[in-house]
Amino acid sequence: MKDPRIQKLADVLVHHSTELKEGDNVLIEAFDVPHDLTNTLVQTAAKAGARPFVHLKSNLVVRELLLNGSDEQLSIVGENELALMKQMDAYIGIRGSQNVNELSDVGQEKMRLYQDHVLKPVHFHERVNNTRWVILRYPNPSFAQQAGMSSAAFEDFFFDVCTMDYARMCTAMAPLKKRMEMTDRVHIKGPNTDLRFSIKGIPVIGCSGENNIPDGEVFTAPVRDSVNGEIRFNTPTIYQGTSFSDIYLRFEDGKIVEAKADKSDKLNEILDSDEGGRYIGEFAIGFNPYVTRPMLDILFDEKMAGSFHFTPGQAYEIADNGNRSRIHWDMVMRQTADLGGGEIWFDDELIRKDGVFVGDGLQGLNPENLK
Repeated sequence: MKDPRIQKLADVLVHHSTELKEGDNVLIEAFDVPHDLTNTLVQTAAKAGARPFVHLKSNLVVRELLLNGSDEQLSIVGENELALMKQMDAYIGIRGSQNVNELSDVGQEKMRLYQDHVLKPVHFHERVNNTRWVILRYPNPSFAQQAGMSSAAFEDFFFDVCTMDYARMCTAMAPLKKRMEMTDRVHIKGPNTDLRFSIKGIPVIGCSGENNIPDGEVFTAPVRDSVNGEIRFNTPTIYQGTSFSDIYLRFEDGKIVEAKADKSDKLNEILDSDEGGRYIGEFAIGFNPYVTRPMLDILFDEKMAGSFHFTPGQAYEIADNGNRSRIHWDMVMRQTADLGGGEIWFDDELIRKDGVFVGDGLQGLNPENLK
C-alpha cells in the first residue's frame, strides 16, 4: 500500500511548487529514487493536465560517464539535455543519492567539462531562468546516516518539514523581503567573522516552497565588489562529492583573497575554476523552523533556522550582481547562541541576534511563531 505521505508530497510539488496546469510540459528528473514517488508525480502531474517527461539517473553511472567522457561526448549530452529542457515549462528534480561522496574522485578538469557542457547551459541558464522548477532530496538510509538519525525517525522528520504550511511561511517572510529591498549596507558579526557589503539595488527573492523543498529563505546578492572582511563557516559542506569543514574566507573589494579549510588545496582549486569563483553570487537568510542542525545536505542546511549562507560563484539572474561562474557553492553559517552567536545589521539596525529575529515586524519568522 502506498504511503499517503508520498501523495501529500507530490501534491506540494505539483500544485504549490510548480503550479502545473493544463498543457504544461514537466521534466521529472530522478537520481537514485524509488519508483513510488516518481510514479506518483507522473500520475499527479497528468491529473493536473500536464504532460510529464521522466529522466531516471544514477550517480554511479554519472560518475563513470564523467571519468570516461570526452569533451565532444559531454558536449553532445549537454546539447540533447538543453534541447529537451527548452521544451519544458516546469522541472522537478529529485536527488536520492546512496553516497554523497560518489563524485569525489572525479578530477577537476572532468568536472569543468560537466559544468561547461551540462550544468551551466542546461540548469544555470535554461532551467533556472525559463522554467518553474523545484529540487528536493529523498529520504533513504544514507541520508538518515548523514543526519545522525534512524531511518524511521528521519523519514518522519523529512515528511514533516517537506509538507509544512508553506503558504503561511510566505506571509511571514514578506516583512524581511521588504526590509532587505530597502537596505544598502549589511554588517555581519560573529566568532572569527566580520563582514561588510552592500545589497543596494539587487533584487530580493523570498522562497517558500517554490524552488526548493524544504524551503525557508530570502536571498539576494551583494554588490559584486563591495564585500570586505572575513568569515569562518561553522557548518560542514559537501561540494562536488568532497566534504569540507572549518572554511575560512577573507575578502578584499569583493574578491576572496585568502581561503583555508580542512582541505585547503581542494578548496582553492574549486574557487579557481574561473574568475567568478572567487566572488560572491548570493547572500541569503534561512529560517525553516524544523531544520535546526546540519544534515550534510545543502537543500536542508541552507534553510536552517538561525543561519545565513554566502555563496561563491554564479549569481541567479533573478537576483543578479553580474557574477558568472561554473560554480555555485552555498556555504552556511549558523548564528545560534550555543555556537557563539552572531548579529546581522541592516543600515545600522540590528535585524537578528544569536539566530533570533529582533527587527520590527520580523518576529513572525522565529521558530516558535512559524511552526
